[in-house]
Amino acid sequence: MTTQLDPTDLVGMSFWIISAAMVAATFFFWVERDRAVGKWKTSLSVAAMVTGIAAIHYFYMRGVWAETGASPLVYRYVDWLLTVPLQIIEFYLILAAIAVVGAALFWRLMIASVVMLVAGYLGEIDAVNVWGAFIVGMAAWIYIIYEIFVGEASKISAENGTAASKTAFNALRIIVTVGWAIYPLGYVLGYGGAGSPDALNIIYNLADFVNKIAFGVVIWAAATSSSATETA
Repeated sequence: MTTQLDPTDLVGMSFWIISAAMVAATFFFWVERDRAVGKWKTSLSVAAMVTGIAAIHYFYMRGVWAETGASPLVYRYVDWLLTVPLQIIEFYLILAAIAVVGAALFWRLMIASVVMLVAGYLGEIDAVNVWGAFIVGMAAWIYIIYEIFVGEASKISAENGTAASKTAFNALRIIVTVGWAIYPLGYVLGYGGAGSPDALNIIYNLADFVNKIAFGVVIWAAATSSSATETA
């Protein structure tokens, strides 16, 4: 058994690149927190937590892949069970900064995100039917999209948002819609037909790179622009 990375292993290379990127993003968001004011500091702290937690898990995931060539399924879902709810919290923080937001909205989004992840995990470990789990996970994701585009969350942002908060909210919901669509693509390619661990992991890694780091960058851009406006 070896822990050396095969130079032709593109999936393994993606694990290493993303590990370094998550560390760099965490440091950046934490340092830039000093440029934010008010509640935006909390949002940047959460963004740093998302990439920091992901970095820790990617260290383990890349080791599993390098040593065994197997999908680091448990580590990946533990990561998602921590970071995806934190991203839902970001939506709530943005809305709570501009209006009084009921706790019910937060819990609806949180429960939907957990249902989406648990369904995916149970399908991937064959505890339930793969495609049945896929349908349940997709339904929960579609509900989140509905809530942030036409539901209560969308109405609060449209009616009470500042320029910075609206920009952040709109960008985040695009990430949740377009960026999160990469995950079901990986699920289908990984478990449809013959299945491919390589395709599954490289797509999941790409999705994490785009969604976790881009998610934080959106928060950073809104936080620093809002702070500049308030101090001008």
